[in-house]
Amino acid sequence: YLLIMALTLNLYVLPLCEAQLSTSYYNSTCPSVLEVVKSGVRSAINKDKRMGASLVRLFFHDCFVAGCDAGVLLDDNLPNIDSEKNARPNVNSLRGFEVIDKIKDAVDKACSGPVVSCADILTVAARDSIVELGGPSWSVPLGRRDARTANKNEAENLPSPFSDLQALIKNFSDKGFTTKEMVVLSGAHSIGMSRCSLFRNHLYNGSNLEVSVASDRKSKCPSNGGDDNLSSIDHQSPNRFGNNYFQALVNRRGLLHSDQELFNGGSTDDMVKTYSKDPDKFYTDFANAMIKLGHASPLLRNKGEIRKNCRKIN
Repeated sequence: YLLIMALTLNLYVLPLCEAQLSTSYYNSTCPSVLEVVKSGVRSAINKDKRMGASLVRLFFHDCFVAGCDAGVLLDDNLPNIDSEKNARPNVNSLRGFEVIDKIKDAVDKACSGPVVSCADILTVAARDSIVELGGPSWSVPLGRRDARTANKNEAENLPSPFSDLQALIKNFSDKGFTTKEMVVLSGAHSIGMSRCSLFRNHLYNGSNLEVSVASDRKSKCPSNGGDDNLSSIDHQSPNRFGNNYFQALVNRRGLLHSDQELFNGGSTDDMVKTYSKDPDKFYTDFANAMIKLGHASPLLRNKGEIRKNCRKIN
């Protein structure tokens, strides 16, 4: 489930943080970093069309748990690290770790050592994934450092795809995001897939799902069994980023309960309608919201470290 959001941590962007992150941060120490990351992302998506959505999801799961600090990448390799990978929303679900490892190796080779953080690589990779799948681009301010610990307990609190609208609004509001930003970031669900176990109840018991699409999805997700069977979140174009997600919601074709809650007679209906009709506005607002998300509580200056291996602390 791509849009995860639950911490008591306030992710509001402070001017100080914004000033310290910079699009020119690696100009002298690693001038080729953006090209190396872009090449790695493109290669990964060419091999596996799902990988773009997986990298974006990995970025969300990192930033919504203690900020954008690459904590989600850490393995259980020290007694004091309980990996976020083991949290229920993540276990046997998050993908893309090997891709980040490969990109990190390529970046370090190009720049003669570990000067670029795993947190920055993941942030750039998320942007490049969106672009590669047909979405908007934006400048990514850099300068994040990597956490020396994970936060599994906080990762356990990531909301489920069964969340209702008020829970979603509160999840984002608690971290400084508006309801509009919650809706536009949900548009990341125009790409990617979900497991049957996460949408079965909505599929068989929901009252707001268009019949023909429901019938097609039931062929891939039986009422019993097949929990790990996959279905595209966006029925129309699962590997192409765009506003089709919002068009689907207007037509009652949301796969997850939490998706269709955005258009179900509530306060966000008009926002969904706007994005369903205006792809340019969706792209602009999405890019701005992703920039804000990328500023979530970054570790700066002497905090954290630059990991040599994204899976373990130095």
